[in-house]
Amino acid sequence: MEEQRRLAAATAKTAPWKKFGPYLTERQWGTVREDYSPNGSAWDYITHERARAYAYRWGEEGLGGISDDQQHLCFAVGLWNGRDDQLKERLFGLTNGEGNHGEDVKEAYYYLDSTPTHSYMRMLYKYPQAAFPYEKLRQENAARSRQEPEYELIDTGIFDEGRYFDVFIEYAKAGPDDILVTITAHNRGPEAAPLAILPQLWFRNTWAWGYDDTRPTLAAGPAGTVHAAHPALGRYQLYCDGPAALLFCDNDTRPEVPPGADSGADASAAPGAPAAAGAYYKDGINRYVVEGDDAAVNPARRGTKAAACYTATLAPGQAYTVRLRLSQAELGAPFADFDTLFAARRQEADVFYECVQEGLVGDDARNVQRQAYAGMLWSKQFYYYDVAQWLDGDPAHPEAPLPAARREGRNATWRHLHNADIVSMPDKWEYPWYAAWDLAFHCLPLAAVDAEFAKGQLRLLCQDGYLHPNGQMPAYEWKFEDVNPPVHAWATWRVYQMDKKLNGGHGDRAFLEAVFQKLVMTFTWWVNRKDRDERNIFEGGFLGMDNIGIFDRSSPLPTGGKMEQSDGTSWMAMFALNLMRMALELAQTNPVYQDMASKFLEHFLYIADAMTHGGGGELNLWDEQDNFYYDVLHAPDDSRTSLRIRSMVGLIPLFAVEILDDELLAAAPQFMARATWLLTHRPHLAALVGQIEEPGQPIRHRLSLLRRTRLRHVLTRMLDEHEFLADHGIRSLSRHHQAAPYEYHTDEASFEVSYLAGESDSDMFGGNSNWRGPIWFPVNYLIIESLQRFHFYYGDSFTIEYPTGSGQELNLHQVAAALAERLTRLLLRGPDGRRPAFAQAELLQTDPHFKDYLLFHEYFDGDNGKGLGASHQTGWTGLIVRLLQQAQQ
Repeated sequence: MEEQRRLAAATAKTAPWKKFGPYLTERQWGTVREDYSPNGSAWDYITHERARAYAYRWGEEGLGGISDDQQHLCFAVGLWNGRDDQLKERLFGLTNGEGNHGEDVKEAYYYLDSTPTHSYMRMLYKYPQAAFPYEKLRQENAARSRQEPEYELIDTGIFDEGRYFDVFIEYAKAGPDDILVTITAHNRGPEAAPLAILPQLWFRNTWAWGYDDTRPTLAAGPAGTVHAAHPALGRYQLYCDGPAALLFCDNDTRPEVPPGADSGADASAAPGAPAAAGAYYKDGINRYVVEGDDAAVNPARRGTKAAACYTATLAPGQAYTVRLRLSQAELGAPFADFDTLFAARRQEADVFYECVQEGLVGDDARNVQRQAYAGMLWSKQFYYYDVAQWLDGDPAHPEAPLPAARREGRNATWRHLHNADIVSMPDKWEYPWYAAWDLAFHCLPLAAVDAEFAKGQLRLLCQDGYLHPNGQMPAYEWKFEDVNPPVHAWATWRVYQMDKKLNGGHGDRAFLEAVFQKLVMTFTWWVNRKDRDERNIFEGGFLGMDNIGIFDRSSPLPTGGKMEQSDGTSWMAMFALNLMRMALELAQTNPVYQDMASKFLEHFLYIADAMTHGGGGELNLWDEQDNFYYDVLHAPDDSRTSLRIRSMVGLIPLFAVEILDDELLAAAPQFMARATWLLTHRPHLAALVGQIEEPGQPIRHRLSLLRRTRLRHVLTRMLDEHEFLADHGIRSLSRHHQAAPYEYHTDEASFEVSYLAGESDSDMFGGNSNWRGPIWFPVNYLIIESLQRFHFYYGDSFTIEYPTGSGQELNLHQVAAALAERLTRLLLRGPDGRRPAFAQAELLQTDPHFKDYLLFHEYFDGDNGKGLGASHQTGWTGLIVRLLQQAQQ
């Protein structure tokens, strides 16, 4: 299979098939990296309008674009419908403070296909024929309350009567340095409409910061060719098929507006990399095309940014295609074999996914899964950030010297961090920066199509330029020191197992060992920093729980004191079990790891004891009255209050479960001896370990926070449709709180948590971080996996009502499959032909040019399944690729 051969060559480094890929972000403006404001207001420093004239310091953005893996040379698509006041070169969305939910892209685009080496890629952008409603989107969202839904692009009516272009952007590689491009626009409207297509080629600005002023060059050649020369990358040619005007300017900031000036003075300019006198600035092509400013482009036809301008008027239903080829080779007839090569790559992509999807039934399920893979593979990004340079400023930065207070501000304790890698992003518009726990979930679906990339991502965050010297893993660029759930070990073990299975039982122990060694440091950081009373009860900040709690757990509590977290403690129990299991695997070839396995077994047992008996405190995390886990507020006067909010916090103890059998234990005698000693001499710990025998089967041993009785209590609540169980998965907050909100009162204030099916009405975290009761794929996936492991231990001897009160008894494997089926229903067409995630949007549900294009939202409404949050967060919602198969088992 050709794609497998390309993957093997890329892994062996015999051919760099991944050198070029979709590594441009979709939003560089509004990021922390580009923020040089004195007060850290990243969203306001570089806005969408200013971005077109601002040369970025740390990365580039583009529409449907690609770059090399160090982002020296970039290619993306520009469009103009003759009515907009600017070229469509970047995706528009609301900033944190601009809407009732904020931080939300307001465009229609879809990732449709990609192979792991990006030998073939396809995406769709829907471009309105009327002027893009930038201000209407801002004003309407600003006018709406938090109780009202977001105002989306389709709500403006801009797509009515099909008055838009479907612009398909496709790439096919003839070789690692030879990339074929087609841009095909379809007029879906009832009338003829003009369109300019401007494929753009440019260099990332590396010359304006005071380190190396060497400028690469782009220059016009004969027959519609652009020659590119870069001192590190070498020489490339962009071949343009058919007549097109070649336009050139420079990727330098137009300097008219000084730092801090009112954006109303000239919204297209901004502080940034200054241009040399007489340069043609970054927005020169925009000014030439949209404003008719002939002086904005270089008549000598050279620079560091170029575009080929194709114009056409498309009749109703007409399609218009532009062909290009970016190649290191000098080709005499670049388009002679173009169509043949493209057809071959498309066919090879089909063959690759036929193998990946073997056994998956149904055209719709296969379409959903393939687009999910496409979204994950398109969401790779070159992520560049050197915190020390960013804090101190560059020698030639236009705002040097930077305020001294900046050195003590955001990320000041992460000066070691230097990233310049291809990283899997949650969403390249809303979250164009990695998040440690998102990335862990990404790696499971990615491992099914490119195990080497998945393993590389897991190794990446453990490297010295990422992992803090104290062992903490970076959270995300807004606050690297924040605390994410420690799921890296879980993901590492799962990816190792998947890779081992794909390789006929041969596991990559070098990978496992490398990550394990660094994760030991992270575990130690948790133990030293997040268990302040040394009682094996942990605090961890918000841990992804956002607004389902009564307080912002990342900030000092308004009551003083601290939070003893059910979820933080459970995550650590899971972490200990993951590391123990990894150590037992490594011990099969290196007995030294038996001691490490013993260490993590002991950690787990003491954490489990603390969860069971309260860690020596007066109040347990387990509430005997409600038979559920809750956080405990530990006040300064040493009193404790159980915060009886029925939320995902109380379900996370399910995740800490591992099953060992005698065959595995027989291969680790030192570990077994230590375990036997502990269970003999610490009888209260022995009660935490279960054992089950089946005739003819090895004895199985269960390590978990939940023994049979508590497991039944928790599952009874979780599977109750009046509480957690929704039509499409497990809610994050029990519906019990709709009628009975949880309230907490102090002398100064009152706090309340009530059930909301989707977005929260609180602005505790700002932007799109506000959710309350929706369905969330990553934790649902962990619930399903945990049920499968419990079933592996109990077998059919443990059944439970599903749903609670129905009288129908299922074993836990059947419950897991039923939950997987509910989750996949979110995106699959139902018997009525509708997808719940599209809710009541008739255009998305019924229009033939919309209804089979998928969005993979951040989370989903807990009542009706409507997609919410970031619309392209394929990363963890991409877990659907695994659930589709599980639901059909």
